[in-house]
Amino acid sequence: MRKITRFAVAPLLATALFLPALPAKAFTDVEKKEIGALVKQYLIENPEIMLEVQDALEKKVADMRAQQAKSVLDESRSALFQSPNDLVLGNPKGDVTIVEFYDYNCGYCKQGLGTMTEILEKDKNVRFVLKEWPILGPDSDAAHRVSDAVRKVSPDKYGAFFLALMGSRSRTNEAKAIDAAVALGVDEAKLRQTMKDSPNTQTQAETHELALKLGFNGTPAYIVGDETLPGAYGIEAFDQKIANIRSCGKATC
Repeated sequence: MRKITRFAVAPLLATALFLPALPAKAFTDVEKKEIGALVKQYLIENPEIMLEVQDALEKKVADMRAQQAKSVLDESRSALFQSPNDLVLGNPKGDVTIVEFYDYNCGYCKQGLGTMTEILEKDKNVRFVLKEWPILGPDSDAAHRVSDAVRKVSPDKYGAFFLALMGSRSRTNEAKAIDAAVALGVDEAKLRQTMKDSPNTQTQAETHELALKLGFNGTPAYIVGDETLPGAYGIEAFDQKIANIRSCGKATC
């Protein structure tokens, strides 16, 4: 087999990998075999090209996900930023809104509580929207059912309840969530009756659908302005996004 170079094989790679498929009759079986052998030899001799292909693919996938997330943000702004079912902390009329999808048993969400608190303490013009997304098993489902009932029975205690559970280092279940609510002065009988009569299954389903459409696959997951941020982030990342939004109207200028 003849020696090939990067320049000699480039047209073959373009034909074989990137151009639309040609009719089968465009190449004879012998030609197809030779092209395949040349491409294989080239990739073996230049394996770094696979890293370039991988990088290009990852960028393309990331761009596609970002475009999909942007479409969801545009189409679902009310459900994401103005839902009456969500807890809002900070300035209700703040010029920057951060949305967090969280689970009461998510360790990274618990760690993120300190970041959120720091943001709200030093910046009085940030609005934090907290969306309950129980995805970590039956205990989480139960804890979020209690949380929803607290919101309905004693909305004035909902924020304190959230802080109590998220500030706890132990795993939360129904019993612990009810104890936390009662300790805040929520009527236990009303709480249990509300959990029975008015389960929050529809709210959870809607939140779950939104999260998946945004490309999230775990908690915590954030929206900062026009940008989605899956995973945990430090205070510096949020500070930069907030500054960007105020500077250029976008999370990334």
